[in-house]
Amino acid sequence: MREITLETLEQYQSDYMKDPLQRAVRRALYQAPLFQAATVQENEGNMQHHFSIDIKTMEATSQGQSGRCWIFAGMNVLREIVAKKLNLEKFELSQNYIAFYDKLEKINFMMESIIELKENAWDERTLAWVLTTGIQDGGQWDMICAVIKKYGVVPQSVFPDAYQARSTRDMNKLLNRRLRRFAKDVKANKDDCAKITELKEQALKELYGFLCTCFGVPPKTFSFDVVDKDGKYYRDDNLTPHSFYDKYVGINLDDYVSIIHSPTVDKPYYQTFTVQHLGNVVGVPVTYLNLPLDEFKKSVVSQLSDQEIVWFGSDCGNYIDRPHGVWDASSFDLNGLFNIDFTIDKEYSLYTWDSAMNHAMVLTGVNLVNGQPDKWKIENSWGKENGHNGYYVASDSWFDSYVYQAVVHKKYLTETASKALDNEAVLLNPWDPMGTLAD
Repeated sequence: MREITLETLEQYQSDYMKDPLQRAVRRALYQAPLFQAATVQENEGNMQHHFSIDIKTMEATSQGQSGRCWIFAGMNVLREIVAKKLNLEKFELSQNYIAFYDKLEKINFMMESIIELKENAWDERTLAWVLTTGIQDGGQWDMICAVIKKYGVVPQSVFPDAYQARSTRDMNKLLNRRLRRFAKDVKANKDDCAKITELKEQALKELYGFLCTCFGVPPKTFSFDVVDKDGKYYRDDNLTPHSFYDKYVGINLDDYVSIIHSPTVDKPYYQTFTVQHLGNVVGVPVTYLNLPLDEFKKSVVSQLSDQEIVWFGSDCGNYIDRPHGVWDASSFDLNGLFNIDFTIDKEYSLYTWDSAMNHAMVLTGVNLVNGQPDKWKIENSWGKENGHNGYYVASDSWFDSYVYQAVVHKKYLTETASKALDNEAVLLNPWDPMGTLAD
């Protein structure tokens, strides 16, 4: 290995100080945000909130200081079905309810993983991954489905957000500390199955109570009343979370499939994948179907064209103008600002962990020019304060680079893609980029 010499730095500084562009940029960046200084004024007209397919949806929601975007996106998809049936102007399903049972199931899932890996050394990569990752707020579409199938859904008015659900950092820290102590206890008793079972039951009971204290006690039965757009009052009594779902949502979640676009050599197209040690409900795997980008986008556009919104996962941290609600690389001239080529294609951004899915939202529109998309309308869960009252626009080029996952009805898949769903899923490592959680 070669060190940096002082003589080399002297030459670097001499060359740098001769560059008038970098002197001007340095002055500009002294008291200005980097991306603000790189904003391309001429591109603003291309990113207006106008769309040829624009599905009218309700006002934007807010996940607070939590990583529940995937739950909010899922509930935002399903609430539109309820609102349409009941002619409602405003309505939310309880994100708190889904988050409670997601956390409970993740606790059980993590304990089962710890027991499975009890013979592994503390620094063995899989056990270390399970313990360092711990219980997080984030999740995947299949994990929403797993919770709904087991526990149903309820209106937000029946089980509203608790403070700890909206600000989860401290709660999660304590929860994970208890689970890591469980790991210590399991390894200390790794040859005593009865003791391990006892340890698990005790920890699960304690943490169920912990969740009830933090989130509230989830309802088993409830009454539901609303006033519709025309001022008509409606009430329904003696509902359960399952009967509410069946009556007011009613879609078959098994009709929907999670498609991904991962252009890496280890993930051939028309192949299904699952991820080791990823999930919430034990025995319910998270499964994806990898598709070529053009086919991926065509399925999404087809669903939007039929006036049905789309849950999707992306890397939200790249090329965002949050106040104006824009995701677009062309809106920022970073290469010109620094005279450095910062470009990296999607394949190698995944290989190098420059990018991975970290946020779930809802596509509610698309603008088609000669049948091809040039920008997309997004419903976010960061409140109404930013963007276009909480809605955002993304360029098609940004979609190509940073959208990794979408959930579509099976009827929008090609025959080849539909047949591929029957393939045995390839098991990916826990740390695979496609195993990241939307939060």
